[in-house]
Amino acid sequence: MKQSHLFTKARKQSPKGEVSKNAQLLIRAGFVHKEMAGVFSYLPLGLRVLEKINNIIREEMNMIGGQEVYLSAMQDSSSWKKTDRWDEKENDVWFKTRLRNGNDVGLGWTHEEPLTSIVSQHINSYKDLPRYIYQIQTKFRNEVRAKSGIMRGREFLMKDLYSFSRSQEEHDSFYEQVKKAYTKIFKRLGIGKETFVTFASGGAFSKYSHEFQTISEAGEDTIYVDEKKKIAINKEVLNKEVLSQLGLNKKNLVEKKAIEVGNIFNLGTKYSEPLGLDFIDDGDKKVTTIMGSYGIGPTRVMGTIAEVYADDNGLVWPESVAPFSVHLVSLCADKKDIKEADKLYKTLLDAGIEVLYDDRQGVRAGEKFAESDLIGIPKRIVISSKTIKEGKLEIKERRKQKPTFVPVKKVLSAL
Repeated sequence: MKQSHLFTKARKQSPKGEVSKNAQLLIRAGFVHKEMAGVFSYLPLGLRVLEKINNIIREEMNMIGGQEVYLSAMQDSSSWKKTDRWDEKENDVWFKTRLRNGNDVGLGWTHEEPLTSIVSQHINSYKDLPRYIYQIQTKFRNEVRAKSGIMRGREFLMKDLYSFSRSQEEHDSFYEQVKKAYTKIFKRLGIGKETFVTFASGGAFSKYSHEFQTISEAGEDTIYVDEKKKIAINKEVLNKEVLSQLGLNKKNLVEKKAIEVGNIFNLGTKYSEPLGLDFIDDGDKKVTTIMGSYGIGPTRVMGTIAEVYADDNGLVWPESVAPFSVHLVSLCADKKDIKEADKLYKTLLDAGIEVLYDDRQGVRAGEKFAESDLIGIPKRIVISSKTIKEGKLEIKERRKQKPTFVPVKKVLSAL
């Protein structure tokens, strides 16, 4: 991508009225556009980050046997009425409308009901189970107060996985697989060290559910962390009984603010029973399927990474999700030197390196460097008339203060 072709432009000032760090920086750097409170459009740079997050999640879900689908956002009321989740007195997050034929529809805020209804048409025997089905799809929730930038929206992206098992034991085994997969995902996303498996309320289905909480002052949750054991407890379930069951000492727990980036739940038969998801077991008996649900918010993860790693100069992306690997900044002015910069750009592309090439003319060096820091690409290469004469290139890592200088011929090995 040549920066002169990029239709978005960086802003010098933060958008008015935006208090969250992630939204301020993502809007300023041209990653997202705010349509209204809780609703954002993802621009070229932002979409590249989001797709990399999605692909890491997708790879790990596929590794544990997940099958990807894409379900409709528009929801008929029938299956939701069977589980008592259509009534707005029970769930006030619905966005609803009415079709011209008079039928009521809603925009999906989760997908237990529709997917269970679909699966019930394909599951008959114990031989058809277990099944693990997921999607990465837009959700809609009518939040009273949409805040925290892209970390809490009325329209947002969600990876939701649903498991369908023959027994509680089979479900429990898969539940542990997901827990390990989530730990791996957050490590690959660059926030593994800051993210803790957190014990939370299991509701009516089990003693606990598990959240994945990333430490950040921007977080809405309060958790208590045992940093040595790498586990945490949500404030809502912290008591002597829980501490005893988990073998934790309250003296070793540190109170932290955190962002919930993922969660996993035992669902039991709450949805499979009213929606008729039964199967015939090996003893020729009808049995109700055991379910679980497992969520990660890719857009929330993107906002979390922005919050956790940004510095005073702008965004700082981990290599695994950065929009580009290298930001090539040209300070060349005459035609001969510009050709050398273009040649270097092609060399990097031919080597399979993702490059954002700042080839803009008439933009001061200081402005280019400031925008480069704001965008937050992991490595920056500077080429200028001076470096060309010296036969060297300046390479600077986003997290480091001082650059290094390498011969042009060794730039690929240096990267």
